[in-house]
Amino acid sequence: MADGPYKYIRDADGNVSRVIRVGTRKSQLARIQTDSVVEKLKELHPDVHFEIVAMSTTGDKILDTALSKIGEKIHPSLLLDIIYVYFAQIYLPTVLPVGFTIGSVLKRENPHDAVVLHPKHKGKRLDSLANKSVVGTSSLRRAAQLKKRFPHLEFKDIRGNLNTRLKKLDEKDDFSAIILAAAGLRRMGWENRISQILGPEDCMYAVGQGALAVEVRARDQDILEMVSVLNDSDTVLRCISERAFLKHLEGGCSVPVAVYTEIKNSQLYLTGAVYSLDGSDSLKETMQTSISSDNQKVDEKVQRVGITALKVSEAAQDAAVKLGVDLGNLLLSKGAKEILTVARQLNDAR
Repeated sequence: MADGPYKYIRDADGNVSRVIRVGTRKSQLARIQTDSVVEKLKELHPDVHFEIVAMSTTGDKILDTALSKIGEKIHPSLLLDIIYVYFAQIYLPTVLPVGFTIGSVLKRENPHDAVVLHPKHKGKRLDSLANKSVVGTSSLRRAAQLKKRFPHLEFKDIRGNLNTRLKKLDEKDDFSAIILAAAGLRRMGWENRISQILGPEDCMYAVGQGALAVEVRARDQDILEMVSVLNDSDTVLRCISERAFLKHLEGGCSVPVAVYTEIKNSQLYLTGAVYSLDGSDSLKETMQTSISSDNQKVDEKVQRVGITALKVSEAAQDAAVKLGVDLGNLLLSKGAKEILTVARQLNDAR
């Protein structure tokens, strides 16, 4: 049954519940992540029926091309057709399709990258692998940093979801190790496969890595209000600064851009870096800003780098945006645009 733009269902006892359709990718990890958030919403709204709709992205369908050449976006027509709430990693585009916004950003899992070794190399680390050992990664960001940090290793593309990549690692001898996000492995319950966590001195992470986002239609104010209670303020501010930095650099998955953020004593610290594809050329800087303010007004309307964070300090959000832009300007003043332009051209030519 329907009432205006909304859909309702009636159970056997005659009780009527509103239906909210939740989009997710089809992979096991995506379902685990989506189910965890839906469970939180069910606890808060037991009278609402959440219907999960699985779908495929372009990256899921094209498995013989590096992800950096595809991008990772769900087609807007799919969103417009079926989705009321969409769950994804926060590394959604910094400019979302018109009519959509990120309504909440949940508490961040470990954002760092992890090394998963072939079983025959159990107990080793990247620095103890033999010369010319092959390490698999689909990320230009990871490859650029690790080539510079571990020049004795070779890096090759590996595609597929977590299950597929682990199968490729374990059942063949093509790779000595692969690099994956620690957050994904932990959410899958596969912490035992993590041989090494890569700290920022080895490999800084991707913008928004480890954080889950809830994307909604911007006009659905009641749903925006519903999901906003899931916001984790610190994660929101960290991700806003990271996304502002990436947007100002006009970066994306087709160029190696990395970040590291932390909040200490009401100070937000943002480290950002850009790299050439082989890691031989790079720029890295750190800036900080205060996120403590006497003005604790919360902003109900403004979208910042794709995020509409209700109930999070307006002044702190503005400070986070400015931090990202200022750091981006600093790197651009030192030649970041030239590094990224060459990296993009070389990646397109591969």
